[in-house]
Amino acid sequence: MPRRLSAPDPLPYARLAIPAVFLDREIAPGVARAQVTRGAWLRIRRGAYVETAELDDDVHRRARQLVLATAVAVDLQTSATAVFSHATAAAIWGLPLYRLPERTHILVSSSRAGDTSRDIARHDVGKPTEGIAERRGLVVTTLERTVVDCARTLDARGGLVVADAALAAGARRDVLETLVAAARGGRGVRCARDVVAAADDGAESAGESVARWSLIRAGLPAPVTQVPVGTHLGTFWVDLGWPAWRMAAEYDGVAKYGGATTAIVLAEKRRQDAIEEAGWRVIRLTAADVRDPIALARRLRARLPPGALRRTRVLAD
Repeated sequence: MPRRLSAPDPLPYARLAIPAVFLDREIAPGVARAQVTRGAWLRIRRGAYVETAELDDDVHRRARQLVLATAVAVDLQTSATAVFSHATAAAIWGLPLYRLPERTHILVSSSRAGDTSRDIARHDVGKPTEGIAERRGLVVTTLERTVVDCARTLDARGGLVVADAALAAGARRDVLETLVAAARGGRGVRCARDVVAAADDGAESAGESVARWSLIRAGLPAPVTQVPVGTHLGTFWVDLGWPAWRMAAEYDGVAKYGGATTAIVLAEKRRQDAIEEAGWRVIRLTAADVRDPIALARRLRARLPPGALRRTRVLAD
């Protein structure tokens, strides 16, 4: 199926600036405390600071910058090279995340304890040197390994957000499937298998990934992403759809209409009218809808063909 010509960047945070990290051990005594007191520096972990002027004004981008800066601090303060994994690796790759990690995730071998700080989540593996790459000057798990690690440890919703974006960025589905098969019997593998099976490189935002998860969780077959609909005004692409039912689901995130002018809103109404005149039903979804799949299922039941809703275990957990 053809995709729309101008797709968004699947790694929306790949070029987000990482603030410079200052370490206690490299500066004169008392300097850090004075800088923090006057608000010029922010402590990100024990003995490590960033300059507040370098942080983004947007609260979400700022939070991601702090995750990245903390990873840099861990790398600088660790005697051996740190291998970042799981949600921390996803953040370093620039992948969207449903929730940012509260701790920094690293791989360690059973033979060395490494940093025992409480803000580090250590994942004991036999060979932490396998399946690694370099990204932004840091050693991380490969894109595919990062997806599978996240899918095994996050909930299905969070795992799908990572998996969708990674596929759009070039992760290979066959490698994902091989990694999942190799981990058979391990913790979280069942969830990872479901996430990889449902992952789709056509999702254009974390919101769309979560919307798709909610629809599947509500009992619907997985919708197709970026569906072309021919109308008298030309071809429009809907976020999600079921062509056999001629039904579309559009996710309205805050970013979609934030600051929109009257002309933009009217153009969207004209677009939806044209899609509906072409014989399609359009369901609009918001963040509130996708947070409650049960209520969403009740809402959809009256608009779907008989038997369309079904019980499903895919992405249920």
